Amino acid sequence: MTTPLLLSCLWVIAAAITALLPMRAQILPGVVLAVLALPLLATLAGAHGAGAAGAGLLAAGSIFRRPLAAALRRGWA
Repeated sequence: MTTPLLLSCLWVIAAAITALLPMRAQILPGVVLAVLALPLLATLAGAHGAGAAGAGLLAAGSIFRRPLAAALRRGWA
């Protein structure tokens, strides 16, 4: 297993653990995960191609679907 793939798996586990926290405690870890997602996706794309990066992007979008929807409603995106 390559390093970008291993880091992606750890990112998903960290996101799942963050989802178990109370809503107020999810903000800081969620921001950290969101900031780490883009470089991780870029590294994943470099190592495994656009297909793997696309799958990672779908996973990140699935995890952050409510914050993304709220940002779209407010006109932030």
